[in-house]
Amino acid sequence: MELSLHTFILKMKVTDHINQSDKTLISFEILPPLKGKGIQSLYTHLDPLMEFKPSFINVTYHRSEHTFKKTQNGTFEKVVIRKRPGTESICASIMNKYEVDTVPHLICGGFSINETEDALINLNYLGCDNVLVLRGDAAKNEAAFEPEPGGHKYAIDLLKQVVNLNDGIYLEEDLKNTSKTKFCIGVAGYPEKHFEAPNMDADLKNLKAKVDAGADYIITQMFFDNAKYFEFVKSCRAIGINVPIIPGLKPIYTKKQLTILPKTFNIDLPAALSEAVTACKSDLDVEKIGEAWLLEQSKELKKAGVPVLHYYTLGRPLLVANVVKQLL
Repeated sequence: MELSLHTFILKMKVTDHINQSDKTLISFEILPPLKGKGIQSLYTHLDPLMEFKPSFINVTYHRSEHTFKKTQNGTFEKVVIRKRPGTESICASIMNKYEVDTVPHLICGGFSINETEDALINLNYLGCDNVLVLRGDAAKNEAAFEPEPGGHKYAIDLLKQVVNLNDGIYLEEDLKNTSKTKFCIGVAGYPEKHFEAPNMDADLKNLKAKVDAGADYIITQMFFDNAKYFEFVKSCRAIGINVPIIPGLKPIYTKKQLTILPKTFNIDLPAALSEAVTACKSDLDVEKIGEAWLLEQSKELKKAGVPVLHYYTLGRPLLVANVVKQLL
C-alpha cells in the first residue's frame, strides 16, 4: 500500500500539489554541490529537511564562467568553468532517493537555444515535469546580462520555448509525429521590483506577459516584510494575474548580510530586523534573530493561507528545519 501511495505522489506538477491540498505546503530550494563534492554532501543537506515531507525541491542552475588560464608559452587561453554542474541528474537522484518531486531551474545565461532544448528533453526523459524559468544573472565579468550567442536574452523567450515543447514544437521544423512534453512552468516575481525594471508597474506588466505566455505559477524573490508580499499579490490580482504566487523565504544569519542582501537582491530589510542584528555580538546570535524572524514571517503567511512556504535553504538546512518544526 505504501509503495502505491509513493507512486501516486511522484511526478506531480507544482500546481497539482497546490490544487490537491487545502493547507499551506512546504518546499525547499538547494544548490548543486560544488564540483569535486559528491552527491552525499547534498543528501547530508537534505536529510534533516525531509521529515517535513516537502511537496517539491527546487534545484538551482548555475551558468558557466569564463576565465583565462596562462599557458606554458606565456599566452592566455579562455577556459569555461561551471562550478556547480549537474542540476538535471541531481533532480533525478533526489526523486529516486526521497520520492519527492523536483523543480530544476532553467536559465538563459550560458546556454544556446539548442542546448536548452537538449536540457528539456533530458529532463523529460528523467521524469521531471516541473521547471522554473529564469533569465539568470550576468556573468561575473559582465556589467550587464549578455545572452549566449544563439541564446535567449529574456526569460519570456525561454518560457515560450518550453511552451512550444509542451505543444510538440521543436527547433527542427521538419520533425514529424513529435512527442509533447508536459512541463509545469514557474517564473520569478519581485515584491520589491526587479532591479532592472524602471518602476513597479513596468515590472508587473512584464510578469503578466509571462503568465499570459504560459507560466503556471510564480515564486517570489526573498523578502523580509510580509506587507510587501501581500501588496505584491494584491497588485498582481488587480491586473489579472491569477496563478498561484508562492512566497520565497530566507533566514538571515550573519551581520554581513545586512549589506550584502540589499545590494545583491535589491531588497529592503525592516528597521526592527536590522537593528536587532546590529545589536548582536556574534553571528550565532544573528542566527537566533534570523530564526525567530523567519518563524514569525512563516506563521503570518500560513495564517493568510498562502499556497506554499518556499524556503531558500542555501547552506542553512538546520536553521530552516528548526523553523519548520516549530511551525508544524
